[in-house]
Amino acid sequence: MAADWLFQKEEHVPVKDNERFLDKSILAIIDMLGRIKRTGTFSNKAFYKLNGSLKVIFTLINILLLSLSRSFLFVSILDLCMVISLIILEKEDRKNILLISIIIPLFTFIMLIPSFLVGNKNNSILIIMKVVGTILSVNILSYTTKWDNITKTLKLLFIPDLFIWVMEITIKYIVILGEHSLNGLYALKLRSVGKNNKKYNSLSRIMGNLFLKSKDMGEEMFSAMECRGFTGEYSSIAKFKINKKDMMYCIANIIIFIIFILTK
Repeated sequence: MAADWLFQKEEHVPVKDNERFLDKSILAIIDMLGRIKRTGTFSNKAFYKLNGSLKVIFTLINILLLSLSRSFLFVSILDLCMVISLIILEKEDRKNILLISIIIPLFTFIMLIPSFLVGNKNNSILIIMKVVGTILSVNILSYTTKWDNITKTLKLLFIPDLFIWVMEITIKYIVILGEHSLNGLYALKLRSVGKNNKKYNSLSRIMGNLFLKSKDMGEEMFSAMECRGFTGEYSSIAKFKINKKDMMYCIANIIIFIIFILTK
C-alpha cells in the first residue's frame, strides 16, 4: 500500500555536534546572574544578619587603614580577623572567596618577583598581605550583603546621586539583559538538532538582538523618567537599626582602629 511508510519505525539518529562553547556560555551567564542576585539572607549565620550599612562603612574604613599602615603587626591582625570572618561563612561562599583570594595575590607575587630579587622583601611581603586583606574584605562584604543595602549606604556617605543611580541601574540591566541572552542561548541549543554548522552565526545574531534590546530598553527608561519628572536626585531610605550583634561588630572594628593608632 502507498501508506506503508506510516507504519515503519523512524530510526533517524542525529549527528552529534560539539556544544561545549554553548554550554560554557550558558553556565558562565548563570554563574554571573547568581552572584549578582545573591541577597545575603539565605543563611542564619550571624555575619549575614549584620546591618548592611555598618558592614559597608567598616569595610571601607578597614581597606583605608590597610592602605595607610606600614606595620606588619596591624596588617597581620586585620588579615587574621578577615580569615576568622571567612571561616564562619557558608561553605560555598567560603570556597568561592578563597579561590579569588589565592589567585589575585598570586598575580601580585609574580609582579613583585623583581622586587624580591633586588632585596626588597619586607615591603613586597607587606604589599601581598595588604592585597590578601583587601580581597577578603571586599568579597566578604559582597557575599554577605544585599546590593540595595550597599547603594543605600553610599547615599548615607554623601556619594553623588548620579554615581549611585548609574551603578544601581547598571546592575539591574546586567541582570535583565543577562536573562534575555540566556533565553536566546537556550533557544539556540534546543533548535540545534544534529550538526549545526551555522551555530556561531546564530550567536552573533543573539548579540545583535541583545544590543537592540538594550537600546530599546534605554529609550523606554528615558521616556519613563521624563514622564515622572526625574530631576537627577536619587532618593533612598536606609533603615539604620542596630542590635546586640551589630554592637559587637562595631566594638571589634573600634578595637582594630585602636590597634592601628597604637602600631602607627
